[in-house]
Amino acid sequence: MVGNLFVFMSFQMLIPTLPPYIKSIGANGTEIGLVTALFSIGAVLSRPFIGFMLEYKHRRPLVLIGAVMLLLITFLYPLSQVVIIFLAVRLLHGLAWGWSTTVNGTAAVDVIPNSRLGEGMGYYGLSITIGMIIAPSLGIFLFQVTSFENLIYISGALGVIALVLLGTVHYQTPEQVLNTNKEDLKFSYLGSLVEKSGWFPAMLTLLINLGYGTIVTFIVIFGEERGIDQIFLFYLCNAILASLSRPVAGKWFDQKGPVGLVILTISITFAGMWVLSFAHSNMMIAFAGVLFGIGFGSLIPTLQSWTLSMTPPNRRGVANGMFFSSIDLGIGLSGLFFGVLAQYVDLGTLFQISSGFVVFALILTIIKGKPKKEVCQPKEAVS
Repeated sequence: MVGNLFVFMSFQMLIPTLPPYIKSIGANGTEIGLVTALFSIGAVLSRPFIGFMLEYKHRRPLVLIGAVMLLLITFLYPLSQVVIIFLAVRLLHGLAWGWSTTVNGTAAVDVIPNSRLGEGMGYYGLSITIGMIIAPSLGIFLFQVTSFENLIYISGALGVIALVLLGTVHYQTPEQVLNTNKEDLKFSYLGSLVEKSGWFPAMLTLLINLGYGTIVTFIVIFGEERGIDQIFLFYLCNAILASLSRPVAGKWFDQKGPVGLVILTISITFAGMWVLSFAHSNMMIAFAGVLFGIGFGSLIPTLQSWTLSMTPPNRRGVANGMFFSSIDLGIGLSGLFFGVLAQYVDLGTLFQISSGFVVFALILTIIKGKPKKEVCQPKEAVS
């Protein structure tokens, strides 16, 4: 969990700083949009291959290879002074990110007892949520007070710490994987991109992040436009409440199943988006952060646990890849689509419009989301 936190910290602190950097070296609006799009494409392209490898390979070397690739590619950014080269590095970074997130999530679920899958992935998911919440604000601060090169060095240092920590983990590869012969498997790109048993929670994840992507992309600009000088309060309150609510949500998942929990957390996330859209003060920003911490902070790991609880052990790599691809595609497509729309409406209205995807996910969960009895029990589903 801690190793993965440093992976996410190292990576996520670059997300809000790469667009202004590439703009400074001459990129136009379309090329700035490609910073997000090419990364998402790279991540989605790589995940089916690594998902297939996870059906028959040991976890340790795959985890460490992913961490090393992320570290090396991070140091290529300051060397990319030409826009086209920078975008090529971004595509490579997406490929490595797809590898690392898929492998790390699969290695984590392999060491968690099936009866405590929801709780365990809830704790593991803290590393993802806290990284996604704290690191962007840290990156923005460093970008403002120091050079881009120093930002890269700090990001690289966090990557080194991640590599050391991940190297100390005692990994467990499932017997079903160890007993699988590569020659008995047939690679199918689509088959390794989508795990049919967990498609529904993955689809909900895509919809939720189509809405959330507007906040990732525009919240700093939103704060500047509204004259809110303590925008970090959103991240701070988000992180605190996500940390406090995650263990409770995980136990709920293990005891009662995912559907009611998903309905509740989606509803709170929707409320958070609307509170944020009306915010004109630091207090309102902090309140929105509280709602997001409780709602979105618990929703994402719940959806991941739900996906994995429906998946056989030897297909968890594919399911994890599908889950994280849903996040990357949602945020990437959201940035492109709402980036165009932002030219015509104010950002508060943009948040309200994007919340329609969250409502759609809520409706689908209520109508079609109730799984069979055994799916609600992770222990039975994966045993």
